[in-house]
Amino acid sequence: MGIDVKSKAPDFTLLNTKRESVALGSLKGKKVVLAFFPAAFTGVCEKELCTFRDSMAELNGLNATVVGISVDSPFANGAFAEKNKLEYPILSDYNRTAVNAYGVGHADFVGMTGYTAAKRSIFVLDAEGTVIYKWVSDDPGKEPLYNEIKTALAG
Repeated sequence: MGIDVKSKAPDFTLLNTKRESVALGSLKGKKVVLAFFPAAFTGVCEKELCTFRDSMAELNGLNATVVGISVDSPFANGAFAEKNKLEYPILSDYNRTAVNAYGVGHADFVGMTGYTAAKRSIFVLDAEGTVIYKWVSDDPGKEPLYNEIKTALAG
């Protein structure tokens, strides 16, 4: 079961790369781009998160922030963020709390029976925490539609 546009975004508290708790609710007052990604250190994930990194000035101008979320550990996410100079939060959903709440689990990811990663997904939230844009892909090799994300943020 997934979350749809016009739904209230489920709150969560996940660990950042320093193993500090970050609650989605603490970001109210800003628009938020939740970028679920399958795995650190993979080509498409790196390209996607670096595209967001390179767009931060524009996104900040739209009163928006980006939050990356994967099921990888805070340690792997930390090394990934450091390697790619990602300055926005990268959160670890190792218990799949947010992945399940948003309905974006990718079971048996790339043939690994029993392993659930996050589907590459984007949820844009308004300043009150309501979903105003949703994009979910079953294909981990497909990048999100960056112009649609910016249009949703500008709207």
